[in-house]
Amino acid sequence: MSRSSLSVPPLAGGGRVAILGSCVTRDLWRMMGAAADDLLYVSRTRLPSLFAARPQGMVLPYGLHPDLRPNPAQALRADLTKTALARLAAFRPDVVILDFIDERFDLLVGAGGAVTASWELETSGWDALLPRNALRRVDALSAADATLWRRGLDALATLCAPGGALSGTRLVLHEARWSNALQTPSGRIEPLDPDLEITPGRRASRVAHNARLARMHAATRAALPGLEVVRAPESLILSDPDHVWGLSPFHYIPDYYAEIWRQLGGRS
Repeated sequence: MSRSSLSVPPLAGGGRVAILGSCVTRDLWRMMGAAADDLLYVSRTRLPSLFAARPQGMVLPYGLHPDLRPNPAQALRADLTKTALARLAAFRPDVVILDFIDERFDLLVGAGGAVTASWELETSGWDALLPRNALRRVDALSAADATLWRRGLDALATLCAPGGALSGTRLVLHEARWSNALQTPSGRIEPLDPDLEITPGRRASRVAHNARLARMHAATRAALPGLEVVRAPESLILSDPDHVWGLSPFHYIPDYYAEIWRQLGGRS
């Protein structure tokens, strides 16, 4: 059974931590000024893509994309070439922290595989290198996507079960949600646009994605025995217009990160 609180914070004793999620969780280390020596960050991939095969006929140039920062470029290449899962297993983490904010992206499915239709993929131009005629786009809010995501969750559960590559790893779900409002530097609360541009020209509803995240969180709690949960109160789910990555429904005020860090038992 999952636990909604942590009797022993998973980071209090140190150890190797892997993040399977987004910058929402990675930013905890940045915002709290904590060392990230034993931290593995796997991002810009979705559960269906993480466990999928590499699409046949995909040819990528050598090296990182010159127009992307190193971390996003590495994450993009890992999602396309399907190296993230092996890297996660080889890291042998003591703790894996999940968050599903990057599940907002659509999928590109076909040619025997699937990839994440991330902002980095579409703005880098590498999407033109994929076998486009063989791939179909699956909307993140569709029933078809929900089916693929559930298969990814089942594959994760198998990976974490006895005999799996992550057997014995402590699992924590960071139940991050999209904010509905921002907090100005003066402390004033203002509403956010109800939609967000997920990738160029494709907008999506905050309400719809938060409902989807709630379903994902519930399914994950049911599928992963021993799962622990960290979750900020609604009063802290506020966007920061001065956030280092810019204004977004999942770029929060500093107090959000401090609260999640406290629940995790992290040390600065």
